[in-house]
Amino acid sequence: VQLQASGGGLVQPGGSLRLSCAASLSGFTINDMAWYRQAPGEQREWLATAKEAGGTTYAESVMGRFTIFRDHSKNTLYLYLNNLKPEDTAVYVCATEARRWGRSRLDWYWGQGTQVTVSS
Repeated sequence: VQLQASGGGLVQPGGSLRLSCAASLSGFTINDMAWYRQAPGEQREWLATAKEAGGTTYAESVMGRFTIFRDHSKNTLYLYLNNLKPEDTAVYVCATEARRWGRSRLDWYWGQGTQVTVSS
């Protein structure tokens, strides 16, 4: 599984961004997909999950400001970031839980991330 995140950049406080994560998954079946972020010197923080069966969950820190959306037809995961704050500055990473064809085990796979900087 390969995950390529894009869409990050420099934005002013209060601004918005849309992050994308394209999944290449030859030989795999994707289950849940999620977004995380990691700020310098901080631990990785879970943000939101889009479940394979439908439905989404969010961390309290981003609920109401961030929206996760999954396009199954394109194997692409999105994260809409609104009302951005300086404390949202971090590398945003997408991840997916996937299973190799013919196997039952699920593993998480991680992309490289895209930098989001919120500053005036």
